[in-house]
Amino acid sequence: MKKWVLIVVSLCFSPLALQAQGVWPNKPVKIVIGFPTGGAPDILARVLAEKWASLGQAVTVENKPGAGGNIGADFVAKSAPDGYTLLVGTVGSQTINPSLYSKMPYNAATDFTPISFLGSTPNLLVVNNSVPAKSVKELIDLAKAKPDTLSYGSPGNGTSNHMSGEMFNIQAGVKTRHVPYRGRAQAIPDLLGGHITMMFDNMPSSLPLVKAGELRGLAVTSAKRSPAAPNIPTMAESGLPAYEATSWFAVFGPAKMPRDVVIKINQEVIRAINFPDVKEKLFQLGLDMQPGTPEALDVLIQSETIKWAKVVKESGAKID
Repeated sequence: MKKWVLIVVSLCFSPLALQAQGVWPNKPVKIVIGFPTGGAPDILARVLAEKWASLGQAVTVENKPGAGGNIGADFVAKSAPDGYTLLVGTVGSQTINPSLYSKMPYNAATDFTPISFLGSTPNLLVVNNSVPAKSVKELIDLAKAKPDTLSYGSPGNGTSNHMSGEMFNIQAGVKTRHVPYRGRAQAIPDLLGGHITMMFDNMPSSLPLVKAGELRGLAVTSAKRSPAAPNIPTMAESGLPAYEATSWFAVFGPAKMPRDVVIKINQEVIRAINFPDVKEKLFQLGLDMQPGTPEALDVLIQSETIKWAKVVKESGAKID
């Protein structure tokens, strides 16, 4: 009996158990992003960091860009599952890359703890102002007239922006050339300079440029028009009825996090996102914020993994 009591006591006072019993956070928190600064994942991580500052611990955002978000996601997957290293993951890092990359450094299905969905945004099909196409139909006609000459940029292989372009090629029956960059901060200047033809970009970074007249917005990739840009039609309205693709973002931790820590972080995500100033700011950027339960996020990951595996297979895209 004494032996079993000692085992139970030792388990209760293990470092992980003590952290789970304490109030999260009781030490500094790191939020990791698999992309450079300026994009939607970075914006959302910094919103969380700002609002979590009131919890009494330092909250830092660390950008670890590369491999379509894989580098940052892998760092979190291999971190201690104590709630102090978190990931703002994307549809790419969590559901597209497993089908696209022949070698993955982590298992997206088993190496993470889903914590909370954050939000989603359509990708916005934008073209350089010198492109003669004023609509998706005209762009398709141009692509058919000049096969292999139009190019689309993306923040990297495996991103929803990349796969939105592949979906466009499949459904429009055209061939445009993918040009991957190390983040949209490198891609956007090339688009503005006319070095690439177009992008399927996240609305938070491209919509301000469309509103300023620096780029031309042809369509959004969501099923419905975005309230942030109600005058821009959907891809479905523009002649591709089966087209739908959204970029989404969510909070994850390493696998096997204590349940009470997961619940606490989930609550703090929802609290941060529901501040009126946050909701207004993110709405203006075209982000639809819908934080929810870990279980709902897990269901989404499973369905999205199946959806994008089909798109990857049909496109023939593969990265070694």
